[in-house]
Amino acid sequence: MIQEQIDLNFQNDKKLALWKLSSSNCQADKNVFLTHGTFSDKKVCLGIGEYLVGKGYNCWVLEWRNHGSSSRTEEHCSFEMIGKEDMQRAFDYLFNEVNLEKIDCITHSGGGINLTINLLTYPENISRINRIVFFACQSFGAGYSLKNQVKLFLGKYLTKAIGFLPAKLLGRPHNEPYQFMKQWFDWNLSGEFQSDDGMNYGREMSKIKIPILSISGSGDYFVAPPKGCEMFLLKFENAENEFLNCVQETGFFEDYDHSRLIYSRNAEKEIYPLALRWIEKS
Repeated sequence: MIQEQIDLNFQNDKKLALWKLSSSNCQADKNVFLTHGTFSDKKVCLGIGEYLVGKGYNCWVLEWRNHGSSSRTEEHCSFEMIGKEDMQRAFDYLFNEVNLEKIDCITHSGGGINLTINLLTYPENISRINRIVFFACQSFGAGYSLKNQVKLFLGKYLTKAIGFLPAKLLGRPHNEPYQFMKQWFDWNLSGEFQSDDGMNYGREMSKIKIPILSISGSGDYFVAPPKGCEMFLLKFENAENEFLNCVQETGFFEDYDHSRLIYSRNAEKEIYPLALRWIEKS
């Protein structure tokens, strides 16, 4: 597999890293856009990216600002800035410079939140996307239980006290600043997915009629619990959408947690083929 870093200019001298994963067997009309979630970078997408390249797909992996090989910025960032600015810069490149007519999308965690924000902000992108796969994606349903509400409350104010969420202590590539995580905590504490200027994304999500497969892991108890992922998917109000919870009781190899759902040997064996089957329905 060939990995090519493409630097996309944004904010004067700043750059976003967009990685093209490909091989000599990839077909020009088979393209997938991928992006990671919080605390992460392109690595979490490499497993499924390599799998798709082996099936003839060109994969385009976006690393958000302040993540991976993208530039660091001093300003306070938010999910909305990633969805409206970073993701749109990548789509501008793919649709207007590479001249792709259509693309499929696969996201992990917050990447799906940002994709949703992008499509509601730039509805012209909706017609350019064939199908979507969300891995462990939710924005307002983590607090469905009292136990999780307490975790969210404590997590928010501990993160505020130290200024960032110390994900590196858990082996993740990036810590996230409080100002970035505040939006996610607030959405989940309130149960409302809305912008800082008052736009209620949750009420608008039904406008996105792209077929979506949402995959959750039964071992993901807090960040994207199955209940929260299902609640998020239902907001799109599309009968074509499908929800899949990966749990041993129904024959999966394990009760997948937040990361292993998309980046593990077991996921490669039994979940990647399901994602491929979904995007190939079109």
